[in-house]
Amino acid sequence: MPDTWYPPTRDEAGDVARFRLLASAVAGRPVDVAALVGGEPAYTDGATIFVPAHETPDRQIALLSVQAALLGAGSLGPGVVDVLRRRPSLVRRYLAVEGHRALSAQEHLLPGRSRLVIDHGMAGAVDTPESSLAVAAGRSALADPPDEFGTILPKVVRSPERPGGGPGAEQPHVPRRDDKAASRELEDEADAGATTTHFLSSPVGGAGAVGRLLKKFFGDSRLGGGGPPGADSPTHWTRRPTGTTGRPALSTAMAPAGGSAFPAPAGRRYPEWDAGRRRYRPDWCTVAEIDPVPEALVPLGSPDPHPLRRALGRLGVELERQHRQPQGDDIDLDAAIEAHVQLAAGSAPEEAVYIDTVRRRRDLSILVLLDVSGSAGESSSTGPPVHVLQTAATMALASALHQLGDRVAVFAFRSQGRSAVHVLPVKRFDEPLGALAVRRLRGFVPGGYTRLGAAVRHGAAVLERDGGTSRRLMVVVSDGFAYDHGYEPAYGEADARRALSEARRHGIGCLCLSVGAHSDPGALRRVFGTAAHAALARVEELPGVVGPLFHSALRSAEAQRRVFLAHEQVRERLDVERTSA
Repeated sequence: MPDTWYPPTRDEAGDVARFRLLASAVAGRPVDVAALVGGEPAYTDGATIFVPAHETPDRQIALLSVQAALLGAGSLGPGVVDVLRRRPSLVRRYLAVEGHRALSAQEHLLPGRSRLVIDHGMAGAVDTPESSLAVAAGRSALADPPDEFGTILPKVVRSPERPGGGPGAEQPHVPRRDDKAASRELEDEADAGATTTHFLSSPVGGAGAVGRLLKKFFGDSRLGGGGPPGADSPTHWTRRPTGTTGRPALSTAMAPAGGSAFPAPAGRRYPEWDAGRRRYRPDWCTVAEIDPVPEALVPLGSPDPHPLRRALGRLGVELERQHRQPQGDDIDLDAAIEAHVQLAAGSAPEEAVYIDTVRRRRDLSILVLLDVSGSAGESSSTGPPVHVLQTAATMALASALHQLGDRVAVFAFRSQGRSAVHVLPVKRFDEPLGALAVRRLRGFVPGGYTRLGAAVRHGAAVLERDGGTSRRLMVVVSDGFAYDHGYEPAYGEADARRALSEARRHGIGCLCLSVGAHSDPGALRRVFGTAAHAALARVEELPGVVGPLFHSALRSAEAQRRVFLAHEQVRERLDVERTSA
């Protein structure tokens, strides 16, 4: 490709715009499709997918499916694109790996023929765009990408601006796809010939040259426990980076022996996503709802509730037809007749003779999932334990939403293996937010592990069953460290992302908050994927971020549900046309 890029012109004879719905379904957001009149390969700039006009329709569908899958799987995030701009020699190697991973991740949305090019062996060897970039930066031999993959032009890919300002604007929350520091570190390691490992997989060293030097001396430590599963000895390492370097923290917290211990009662079974094998494990996790027994009262602060209520005041407001309005899109006949009679009688007529569509009635149900696993017992960046800050944030959110008239439920969760994932009801949808709910919320002692995917799937099921509104939102309050027996970080992160994506496809908005935790931004992005998420240092920062994030989560869920349903219709139509042909 030449160094100078010129915007392509649309070929009026090549009617590729009819594939816009399919491309938007695979990409997970609205995208345009335009025709290339020259001999260039297919590519995307992030907003439009360009495919050659001279190709057959089946070929055009295959080409745009790959480019849309790259967008839908997060393959063209700012961190990755920045590396590819600096090192254009990596583009084809990265595409040869990431193209298969992206297609595999979006396989359930692809037309049948587009699935034939997927190399599942290559797709199963990586699980994130960063890991694909690490493979591309290595020295192993890689086959050239298939012609259907087109190309990537890093110079023309548009990076979405951060909410609330342009690129680089200061934000109180972590952007969803901004991991430039991690990508630069990954690139440096590849240039130095180091073995690239998972960002959370080594407790030795940390970021920077000193950390890599220590890794060479001591090797990569296995992320795991020093004793058998369920033992009271040290169980797992969690990496909690401070502002500059990573600090390993040993978590020995287990479930207390009181009423919140970990028996194995009967519960509901859920599948779990195995990223390595690219398939679900059916009926793999057992989730049981257990009534909590307060064990210790956590001191909760009392932040000013007015800013939080003001920030959430316009959420979930349903449209209503209002009569006798001063302006609107229709005539209120009764009001118009009365105004005519008043005018004929010599009186001044009323001017409010219209029917307007306004937002008045609230129509929102929210379920808050609070992480009470052992890692929440660590000290926060501001001093108090993370559990105290996250409990205070949960209480503040529940109180503000309850006072606004929304349907609110609060559940806590922790786990001890796949057969004992416990969800602890603090307040169900039909229960009052009274003294009992507050005592339950304050009575948790952090313990156990975090099987995040199972908790999210159960929360989505509760919202589907008991929410009772057209707009539904799930708020996960957690440090984002997904870990359990057989639920190592890379595996757990992929399962949590999958569970959140499943919820959004059913029209449930997903928002994830981390309050006071030393959470690695890259780890949060890997766990929560494209779901709206924020990392806060203090509870007082909530009013500044929850409004935009809640709106973003609800809009994303509504868009994904519409796109998913539309894609199902398109896929059925294409299958019928292919069968008849």
